[in-house]
Amino acid sequence: MRKSFPIITLVAGLSMLMSTSAYAIDGLHYRAEGAVSFSSGENTPFWLLNNKQGLSSIEKNNGYFRAGIFRDIDKDQKFSYGFGADLAVAYNFTSSFIIQQLYADIKYRCLGLSVGSKERVGEFNNPKLSSGNMLYSGNARPVPQIRAGIPDYTIVPWTNDWLAVKGYVAYGGFTDDGWQRDFAAPGKKRTEHVWYHSKGIYLRFGDLNRLPFYIEGGLEMAAQFGGRSITGDRVINMPNGLKDIIKVFFPSGGDSSTPMGEQTNVYGNHVGEWSLCATWYPGRDWGLKAYYEHFFEDHSQMFFEYTWKDGLWGLEVAFPKNPVISTFVYEYLYTKDQSGPVYWDHTPEIPEQVSGVDNYYNHGIYTGWQHWGMGIGNPLIISPIYNRDGDISFRSNRVIGHHFGIAGNPLPELSYRLLFSFTRNWGTYSVPFHNVENNYNGLLELTYSPKWFEGFSSTLSFGMDRGALLGNSKGVMLTLRKTGWL
Repeated sequence: MRKSFPIITLVAGLSMLMSTSAYAIDGLHYRAEGAVSFSSGENTPFWLLNNKQGLSSIEKNNGYFRAGIFRDIDKDQKFSYGFGADLAVAYNFTSSFIIQQLYADIKYRCLGLSVGSKERVGEFNNPKLSSGNMLYSGNARPVPQIRAGIPDYTIVPWTNDWLAVKGYVAYGGFTDDGWQRDFAAPGKKRTEHVWYHSKGIYLRFGDLNRLPFYIEGGLEMAAQFGGRSITGDRVINMPNGLKDIIKVFFPSGGDSSTPMGEQTNVYGNHVGEWSLCATWYPGRDWGLKAYYEHFFEDHSQMFFEYTWKDGLWGLEVAFPKNPVISTFVYEYLYTKDQSGPVYWDHTPEIPEQVSGVDNYYNHGIYTGWQHWGMGIGNPLIISPIYNRDGDISFRSNRVIGHHFGIAGNPLPELSYRLLFSFTRNWGTYSVPFHNVENNYNGLLELTYSPKWFEGFSSTLSFGMDRGALLGNSKGVMLTLRKTGWL
């Protein structure tokens, strides 16, 4: 069962999709896209590679073609359904054939069910200009899953429209067993048949019909569990029965079949994020949004046992209509603290507990918060795919970073996007860098969307990296895209 969960979810999504194909389908649209990238230096430049839902390659010269058909949920209807099938063939990628998306969605009133593999991003981050959400950035390939809950904000009764809620629960499975087997060097840790769980709840306070200001916030948690961890000749089989599925929903210690650390702490690799966002829209054409994301690896920083020094602070400004800048984003990332540099697990002799060295995105049994080598969280914490020695881990999670994003439409048919990131990297507490390593990453992207060719656009992207962490690279990418209705 644990080996086949990703296949089960994809087959279920495909079955639901095929069951609707025998009937006339309203709202069906398509997307076809091809891209080629040429680079020189160490790697494909950072912003030509990251935050692309894993459909990208670190190899310097690469390309892909993808095509998909979609039907979106009609949120105004009491009952509605949607689906998507999005496939790609690629050159110089981690795989040559990619099921990027294959899913089916159903909605009844405020309740929703999604089955399969679907691209998702963080709650409050601008997907084009942000560096990425701390928990889900859209940096890695989608994880096939069954996801149920309230997908969109729904007014809570008897609150006079001032309070809304949404949330979900999901279970799924990772699909990168083959990639890990090929990538991991002999004696290095890799995993197989790992299961996935996530859940979240968000509240919104405010009524835009009365006041141009509202506040959102919530808690989102995820876990890796089950499967097998392999390091050389050492194999750890993690249980994944019904009681273990419950244990990751209500985080608790493992039984005697798990390693001692899983018994004294919690079973599986648990990560999570508190987030808060305040939005002000005084006019129809402009507005201001400020947000904060606090990432945590365990209970010590989930609550207030330690000072919340770490996090991502962001500011997004939507400017009044003008020909130069439409949107500006600034983000500050700080992950150096991680509850401090000391960890001690309580023993009968010394019962005190010191919950430091959280080691963000890494884990002792699992290969960390990654999928197909790409970090699922913020990509400024450099993904394992960059490691040239076959080690699947995050080598620098103690980071101070600054990120800028600017977008605009200087001409009716021409838009641009400009990204720039600067980080200082200290490595990890257990393996610190000898010297602080700087990293500079830039992107300039121009998109031409001619009015005479409806649904067509071409994008020319220039990327450049500088610094000791990733080395120096520069490159260009050309993307051609056609969308339309069927």
